[in-house]
Amino acid sequence: MALKDVWIKKVGANRGRPRIYFDGLQAIRAGFSPGERFNVDVDGQRIVISKNDDGSRAVSARRRQDEDLPVIDINSAELLAVFDGMDAVRVVVGKGKIFLLPLASEMRKVERINRLRTKLIEKQPLAAGSLAHGGGVLTHAIHQGLKDANIECDLTFVNELREDLLLHAMVQNDAWNEDTAALAVPMQELAQDEWLLSRLPKLDLLEMGLPCSGASLAGHTKKGLEKMEDHEEVGHLVYSALVVISKTNPSIVTLENVPRYASTASAMILRHQFRDMGYDTHEALLDGADFGCLEKRVRWVMVAVTKGIEFSFEQLAPHMRVVRTLSDVIDPEITEDDPRWRAVQYLKDKRARNEAEGNGFKMQFVTPDSQTVPTLRKHYYKGGSTDPRLRHPTNPELSRLLTHEEHAGVKDVPIQLVKGLSPTMAHQLLGQGITYDLIRAVGRRIGDRLNSYITPAEIPTDASETTGEREASMASLRRQRAVG
Repeated sequence: MALKDVWIKKVGANRGRPRIYFDGLQAIRAGFSPGERFNVDVDGQRIVISKNDDGSRAVSARRRQDEDLPVIDINSAELLAVFDGMDAVRVVVGKGKIFLLPLASEMRKVERINRLRTKLIEKQPLAAGSLAHGGGVLTHAIHQGLKDANIECDLTFVNELREDLLLHAMVQNDAWNEDTAALAVPMQELAQDEWLLSRLPKLDLLEMGLPCSGASLAGHTKKGLEKMEDHEEVGHLVYSALVVISKTNPSIVTLENVPRYASTASAMILRHQFRDMGYDTHEALLDGADFGCLEKRVRWVMVAVTKGIEFSFEQLAPHMRVVRTLSDVIDPEITEDDPRWRAVQYLKDKRARNEAEGNGFKMQFVTPDSQTVPTLRKHYYKGGSTDPRLRHPTNPELSRLLTHEEHAGVKDVPIQLVKGLSPTMAHQLLGQGITYDLIRAVGRRIGDRLNSYITPAEIPTDASETTGEREASMASLRRQRAVG
């Protein structure tokens, strides 16, 4: 059918019954005139109004400025039952026909909910995707949290600009599988590639850690940006992310970033667009220290869930906090005469200059007894003037940077995720990542909410699979996807 007109019509009410009506030009454009007969038929989730000389209904008329204008009035609870709970419907006009359908956002919401419910009931792995994947620490933590709730994930694709990080992740990150697609293209290129977008699967879960370069205080100050979106390389990526979200139609989307991101225009765009796409958004500032991590790193986390799925960050952190010290992760093989212990006089001189100028940037030192560690950034390996340094056990003039293995321990990141990397690359991967147990807890909370989304009565009695059966199910799903 050639496209003519598309309208959004409010579902009104008359005498206690739902009502949808058209008059004047809207009815004329569909080819209806006063006195003509028509039928109204329910076809699945749509209603078809079609001209028919023997139709059961007649087009009425409304007098306006000495002219009779056609009126089509549908005022029936029985006929409009397919739109129960909807405030508006989509109207598609053809020649001699009018189609009433749910809004596109409603249809997409129903599609993803039905897909998710089927997988949860049948104990199938959820289809997951990742944007701005990095080395996959966020992915691994989310998947591990879901696994803690007995929910498996099949990582269908990841998108990451840096090939070196992707090549490392596909070997060391066990959230990957042999069928995970590595999309080593800029996100903004992915968003314009119709061929590639058409081959992305429908998702149940999409997680992303959009670059924070424009939102972080350091990046904001260094480039002199008025707002995060002014960053020429990453300030606009919210658009590309939304294109992928629209294409894959995930039931749940998770995003983590620096706290300043919450007040950006990009965050506001996400909130409003998620609302219009049928999601509820939940946000929180979460501190890694509250989850037992040594690094006191605060992150902003957003979880967008399809309306109808309950979620809350309330009481996410453990009620009891385990007290740990840096000594738990310090490498005991680094001796007191190791050359990595340095006086770094140039940093001390810079500190003195900063103090004289009233500059608040200072050196930061930690000891084996430290119960928290300041944030270890992406460029920690450079040893900047504010990067935390470990004091020498006997000589207060000496200090050293933490090793990348210690860096992983501070963030509770599984060491396998940086295994085989150079110290420089490992610090980069970790520094732009997350405190692991914090995100793992978010994944667990999502999993618990999904488990409560279905009732025991909906689960078949033979649906309790063994680990081997679940792996067989995942292998079958991958084969089906490969054939498709």
